[in-house]
Parts: sequence; C-alpha cells; structure tokens
Amino acid sequence: MKNKKTVFLALLTLAAAAPAHALDAAIVRQLKALAPQERREQRCDIEAMKRIAQEQKGMSPDKVIAYTFSDPVEEGNAVKAPGAAFRSGGDWYRLKFKCVTGERGLTVQSFKYRIGSKVPRDQWERYYLYD
Repeated sequence: MKNKKTVFLALLTLAAAAPAHALDAAIVRQLKALAPQERREQRCDIEAMKRIAQEQKGMSPDKVIAYTFSDPVEEGNAVKAPGAAFRSGGDWYRLKFKCVTGERGLTVQSFKYRIGSKVPRDQWERYYLYD
C-alpha cells in the first residue's frame, strides 16, 4: 500500500498543477485503485487544491492533508475535514472543507471550504508538516 500511496502522492502534486477541467486518466486509475473511503478523501484533497488555486489570489497549493489537526468524518458520500491543512508557497495554512462526491468517489458534486490562519513554523514538527 505504501508504494501505491507514494505514486498517488506524486499524481496528486501533478493534479494540482493541471488545468481545471476533468481529471487526467492516470489520476483516475490511481483513484480507482484505492479503497472507497481513501478515494473520496484523496479526490476531495485534489478538489481543495484546485479551488484554492483558482479562487484565492496568490495561493498555489501543492499539498492538502485532510487529517492534520483532526480526523476527517465520512457520512455517505460526504467528507468533512474540519482539521485539514494545505501548503502554498512553502507555508502551511489551516483549512476546513466539506466535500460531497459521486457514488464512486471520482466526481465532486459540491465543495465548500474555509481557509484559516497560517501554521507557525515552530508547530510544523508537532503536526508532521514539512517543507
């Protein structure tokens, strides 16, 4: 599983830089290889990066972690991540999001988010954040 995660993390980084249209076929294949719960969470992470990059001037997220400050909660096809974080420009920021995917977890039907404060660098080690 670690190897799949490593490959998927590389694809997740590429997805953040990709245009805003449909997901690349390679990313879809990697998502399909994941368990449904993990697939939804990863798909929502991709959506968070895309939305933040499109909607927040000066932000270029390259990583989202849904479980940094608290575990995400799944309810059916919805993922609530009240304790997420994302990295942009070498800094980490708090993030909350609610994401509803399609039945298979490959499409996003709704997505709401709120960006919080910058995470001070002296707290990164405590929360396993990195450069």
